[in-house]
Amino acid sequence: MIMGPHQWADLELRHLVSLQAVVEAGSFHGAAERLDYTQSAISQHIAALESIVGVRLIERSRGRKSVEVTEAGELLLHHADAIVARLRAAQADLAAYGQGAAGILRVGTYQSAGTRIVPLLVRRFSAAWPDVEIRLTEAANDDLLLQLIERGELDLTFAIFPLPPGPFEAVELMHDPYVLVVPRESALAERGQEPSLAEIAALPLISFRLCRSTEAAESHLRRQGLEPRIVFRSDDNGTVQGLVAAGVGAALVPILTVDRGDPEVVALGTEVPPRIVALAWHRDRFRSPAARAFVTMAGEIAGEVAEELQRDGLAATA
Repeated sequence: MIMGPHQWADLELRHLVSLQAVVEAGSFHGAAERLDYTQSAISQHIAALESIVGVRLIERSRGRKSVEVTEAGELLLHHADAIVARLRAAQADLAAYGQGAAGILRVGTYQSAGTRIVPLLVRRFSAAWPDVEIRLTEAANDDLLLQLIERGELDLTFAIFPLPPGPFEAVELMHDPYVLVVPRESALAERGQEPSLAEIAALPLISFRLCRSTEAAESHLRRQGLEPRIVFRSDDNGTVQGLVAAGVGAALVPILTVDRGDPEVVALGTEVPPRIVALAWHRDRFRSPAARAFVTMAGEIAGEVAEELQRDGLAATA
């Protein structure tokens, strides 16, 4: 029987942290090691939590080291994750508030932003804010980076519009046009004209594995009744372009992912709508003056990159 609200006043944060650790570790022993508690303390926390909420949360089996979370446990865990994440975010906010113009700024990025925008941004920002340390985290998928924003483990992250549901705010940095990367000796490269969507869909395509940008481009083809012929997927920009240069296929990718100094390939414009590069943060968290300055500077540098692409005949606008 689920207890009334007055019983829940006895619930302590360590009860939720222990539940989270048991589920993640798959055992009481693993949770104890993770949290630096004794195993009996973890057992007591879970028992107390089950007593407070009035339902079993963890199934224990004799002779088995692993445990299983119940349906009720999964339900409570969803709330526990959010509560612990907000606590960590509050801790990070107070640290940032106390540090003022010093301290650490944790920034998430993906490969293309990390190659084309981040190096110049970090150099320029570090010159203006020498007492702020930039700590970068890279992932192949901005969904993962946004999860770190939600949990308070990142202050800012590069992302792609539209953002998934969540407690996010963001600013648009630039439009990043999709191009078709083909071998320099190919017939399309020699023709030098923008390929039609039907021509793109008919080609063997090298694509990315975990990427919302890839999903957007392939979905655009499918909305036109065209099914892309994917022959290989990779999470590495260099691998994708290298396979194109080797003649394995072509690649429909945002221009920021392309090494345009590669003499073995040619990038052709397409009618696929550009992806929109953004910088995102948690809307409910304190943003330090350094974080605000970083956002402003990111917009300036992205604008410079967009202008460079326009000079090269690619339709990118800030």
